[in-house]
Amino acid sequence: MALLRDGMSREGGSCGEDLVFRAKRGGPIRESHFVRRYFKPLLNAAQLPNIRLYDLRHTAATIALAAGISPKIVSEQLGHASVAFTLDVYSQVLPHMQEAAAERVQTLLLP
Repeated sequence: MALLRDGMSREGGSCGEDLVFRAKRGGPIRESHFVRRYFKPLLNAAQLPNIRLYDLRHTAATIALAAGISPKIVSEQLGHASVAFTLDVYSQVLPHMQEAAAERVQTLLLP
């Protein structure tokens, strides 16, 4: 993270923005341009299904929750206003999380 912060502060953004990725002129990347010019061609070249860019975010959150990452952490990473919203959106992962939590508690209680 320190390396990322250092690079962002050295580069600076137009209008004082801390952007990790910038358009050629230094401002924010327009999503529609990025999707059309880079994302869709990459999907085609890799022979992957035609998914939305947003689907990557949803997949990353689902994998994190399924891996046992705290919903609070996932919520913060996604920038959600509350953990409740995150849990509502990703409720399909909860049954797996409930089973895993019960198994962890059981291993602590039973010798």
